[in-house]
Amino acid sequence: MLVVSGHLRIDPNNLEIAKKAMEEVMTETHKEAGNISYVFTHTLDEPGHFRIFEEWDSQDALDAHMKAPHMAVFGKAMGGFGVTEILIKRYQVGEVDTLLEKGS
Repeated sequence: MLVVSGHLRIDPNNLEIAKKAMEEVMTETHKEAGNISYVFTHTLDEPGHFRIFEEWDSQDALDAHMKAPHMAVFGKAMGGFGVTEILIKRYQVGEVDTLLEKGS
């Protein structure tokens, strides 16, 4: 399994267009083969700061995601966000254990 994690800072004046584009790319990415999770989370303490978290079952799935048409659309949309900082890392996970589970 691969985990992709990072953050993105944008001009807070562009929150609405960014959120719309993020919702669209999340919806399309969730349909992709090999995607386990894909989410942007807006932090509570800093307007314009988003956390990025993704899980993929293989490098091939992640590579296909990066070439997907909706990623090209999202990449163009990012040009209007006023990005001031971005850092995204990929982690290769060798073992996964459940730490806590409750409910269904």
